[in-house]
Amino acid sequence: MNLSERQIVSITEANQNFSAVARKVDECRKVVVFKNNLPKYVVYSIDNLPLELTDSEKLDVAARRILKRYRKAFEELAK
Repeated sequence: MNLSERQIVSITEANQNFSAVARKVDECRKVVVFKNNLPKYVVYSIDNLPLELTDSEKLDVAARRILKRYRKAFEELAK
């Protein structure tokens, strides 16, 4: 697993400032949380979650992404 220094946080930092960890996840797609100098947890955005999804779940994710990306256009069309 290749990690940049930006993707690594300590358990203390994650505990004290989770919003900063969430921002890093938004920027880097994933963050690894170290505990006792060893990788212990990986934090992903739900949009980048590396899990197998059912076809229905894939459609849900795709629809959510499309709606998020083109929301203004859909709102204009709805007028």
